[in-house]
Amino acid sequence: MSHYFPIPFCKLLFILTLTVTLLGCEKPEQVQKFNGEAQGTTYHISFWSAQTADAQALKKAVDAEFSRLDQLLSNYRPDSAIEQLNKTVTSEALPVNNEIIALIGQARVVSQASNGCYDLTIKPLFDLWGFKDDKLFIPDQASLQATLKEVGFAKIDVIDAGHLRKLNPELRIDLSSIAQGYSVTRIARVLEQQGIENYLVEIGGELQTRGNKPGDEPWRIALEKPLSGERTMHKVITIGQSEPLAIMTSGTYRHYFDADGKRYSHILDATNGRPVEHHTVSVTVLHADPTQADAWSTALLCLGRERGVEAANKAGIAALFIEQQGEAFNEYNSAPLGALTKVLIK
Repeated sequence: MSHYFPIPFCKLLFILTLTVTLLGCEKPEQVQKFNGEAQGTTYHISFWSAQTADAQALKKAVDAEFSRLDQLLSNYRPDSAIEQLNKTVTSEALPVNNEIIALIGQARVVSQASNGCYDLTIKPLFDLWGFKDDKLFIPDQASLQATLKEVGFAKIDVIDAGHLRKLNPELRIDLSSIAQGYSVTRIARVLEQQGIENYLVEIGGELQTRGNKPGDEPWRIALEKPLSGERTMHKVITIGQSEPLAIMTSGTYRHYFDADGKRYSHILDATNGRPVEHHTVSVTVLHADPTQADAWSTALLCLGRERGVEAANKAGIAALFIEQQGEAFNEYNSAPLGALTKVLIK
């Protein structure tokens, strides 16, 4: 599956029952939908309002925000703000966009909660293993140790809301594990600024809902079964609350290498530089904040079910873990997931 942001942690697509036609002349209190392409994937937006809404104008505003985010966060664009930061080789204080600073701060909290398993500076390890060029290279211990010295949140010194210092001058920051969640946040804000309070925003499978469908009908989201060779529905999430809710899933089962009878996941543990070896194939996080949900789904997948449930319980994160044992898929919930009385997963 394609993503605009290069991601060392693959994201699981949701199966969404959304049409792809632009409905610009629906009657009030009917769901309107439009879609497009952004960030190397697709987006779909469903919304309704008691007041007549101009879907064409709304789509224009959404596409403009995507363009702004692309210029800010894309690791594919050499002229983006994040790539300009990565190309600047210095340990002097650097002026940095305040949104990037804020994302680094949010990701740092999640990294600390994962004991460093999740880390935005992991890209040198990702490249070392050949995942950048999609060609497996198994490094020796000396190479791993040398590359690990280039990685770590401790090498990012945030000075204030607009400046940071790279303690390793060649440090590279990859926001892909949090940027799509942030994009959902920003696009939802575009809708809310237009007075729309009932919507579903989805970007490449990452989504947020607010309110409900006409007639107080809940939003329903289908989750994909974590199988590499097919796409079938595994679970349906019925959202009975009107407050904003983000649903983000990270999975291991679409991006991996098989070599000499062993599977190498694209999910790397930043503490040892190696692909994870646990049996957790997907983690779905439900959270009020899409940005946080995105980072946490990646971090919990990195940790795996045993350590992940412990971390999720401690941080109050509602998460569904799926482990594969042979042909069986076993499910495990964090305690906060069971406390979501207005959300039904079955």
